[in-house]
Amino acid sequence: MLDAKTASDRDLTALAATKVTTTQVFAIAGPAMVANLTTPLIGIVSTIAIGRLGDATLLGGVAITSVIFDCLFWLFAFLRMSTVAFTAQALGAGDAQETGALLVRGLIIAALVGCVLIALQAPLAAILLDAMGGSEGVTRAARVYFAIRIWSAPLALANYVVLGWLIGQAHAGLALSIQIAINLVNMALTLALVLGLDGGIAGAAAAAVVAEAVGLVLGILIARRLTHEPFNVPRAALFDRSKLFRMLTVNRDIIIRTAALITAFLFFTAQGARSGDDVVLAANAVLNNFLLVSAFFLDGLANAAQQLCGSAYGARDRAAFSGAVRLVTLWGFGFALAVTAAFALFGPSLIYAMTTSEDVRRSAHDYLWFVVVSPLLAVFAFTYDGIFIGATWARDMRNLMVLSLLIFLATWFALRAFGNAGLWTAMLALYAARGGLQALRYPANFRASFRPAAAA
Repeated sequence: MLDAKTASDRDLTALAATKVTTTQVFAIAGPAMVANLTTPLIGIVSTIAIGRLGDATLLGGVAITSVIFDCLFWLFAFLRMSTVAFTAQALGAGDAQETGALLVRGLIIAALVGCVLIALQAPLAAILLDAMGGSEGVTRAARVYFAIRIWSAPLALANYVVLGWLIGQAHAGLALSIQIAINLVNMALTLALVLGLDGGIAGAAAAAVVAEAVGLVLGILIARRLTHEPFNVPRAALFDRSKLFRMLTVNRDIIIRTAALITAFLFFTAQGARSGDDVVLAANAVLNNFLLVSAFFLDGLANAAQQLCGSAYGARDRAAFSGAVRLVTLWGFGFALAVTAAFALFGPSLIYAMTTSEDVRRSAHDYLWFVVVSPLLAVFAFTYDGIFIGATWARDMRNLMVLSLLIFLATWFALRAFGNAGLWTAMLALYAARGGLQALRYPANFRASFRPAAAA
């Protein structure tokens, strides 16, 4: 009888240990949301500083190159995503050596990719700037900015790795401190170099490079404090063939998924530009800010899903994994409802504040309902992305994203006669397809990953 009671107590203790709490979710999601909200400040300060020079070509040059670098670095965001997942899994499995090896492996890959981008800067600049279609003056200014900013590539990608490594260990607050430091240094140097020292567009680019370098140094110092010798990893562990192959495979799948997602957003922007209606194009630009705001909150919860699901997956803890999925989905839907309500109530006032053109205001108001309902669809795309990344179900995520892109394009093609309304409907279809397809695939992946034999 006593043995039975002792066994029961052990079972209850194990159950309690696997329970994921709301506190754990927001310990990661909260700092991620704050970090996301601080990121646009870089672009705002750069725009203000360059705008004060009174040269429209310089402002245009910064605008188009900022978009180029956003998309270019976003394409390599797999370095952060996969590092979060693998680090969380190593943490859940109690593999301290692999946790350190993941940081070093990631930094090596970031350095190699960054150096390749620097080596290819001439053809990259030619192709990307030509695709942007700016005037001669704008393109000339953009080339100056590009030639300097490209040197931040190894640093920016290494920061992805460090941030992912910290989030993977549930140190989201430390990751937030690094991002805030990067943003503050960038803003201060931009104002100092552009306005104080008359550095022009070259000063704005140099500020970005220095800010990334400061962030990386801070990240390395934090890593050394957390792990006394984070880079003292045995060569055999660092270059373990099976783990390297798995990392490269997952990264390949994530980069294809990200490229498909970027394609959808660039297509959306391009179709708006090709409509020939400048008012509609401007209205879409205003409404895109609403999508960015909702993404700030939903992406924070996706970060929580990556870490919590990754840790549970590494520990082969079925209860913790399903608990994390349930909590992140529940809170994600709660935030989506809140954002939807805010857009519905304050959307017209926000549109009025963002533009002084009455034509643009009317056009944006006509399409406002699309962004009002978008968070209710986007939430499942974000949360399931986080779940699939945490469990490294990257192949399925890749395939389903490509299918979602095809659904997006097919919807636009079917509704193109409806103009901008058809384009926005296609964007909602993309959100619905991403979340819906992954939700349908989730049960099979969960059963395969947490079979009774595997759990035992």
